[in-house]
Amino acid sequence: MMSEDMTPIEFTPSSGNVFADMGLEDAEELLTRAKLGVTVRRILESRNLKQQEIAKLLDIKQPEVSNLMKGKYHLFSEARLFGFLNKLEKKVTIQISTHYAGEALIEVAEIG
Repeated sequence: MMSEDMTPIEFTPSSGNVFADMGLEDAEELLTRAKLGVTVRRILESRNLKQQEIAKLLDIKQPEVSNLMKGKYHLFSEARLFGFLNKLEKKVTIQISTHYAGEALIEVAEIG
């Protein structure tokens, strides 16, 4: 039971893609970059590397390392993020399958 001074909270359910919920045109691409970027960042964090070590490992400049570690994945192309994963000795597998209504057009799944 609600007291008189409590106003019900209104909310809109998420579509599963925050970028689409924000109305951005390139929402699927941004979500893919975010998922790839998070995967790269998690791997780097698990290795406890300093930013200089990351820069050398990924062959990028320190400001780019900073952007990557701060989650600014929109600054990196999907191909570049794939390249980072390869430099981290991760295999990237692309699978093409039927798309069903209501599901994302692009999925990123981290295995092992």
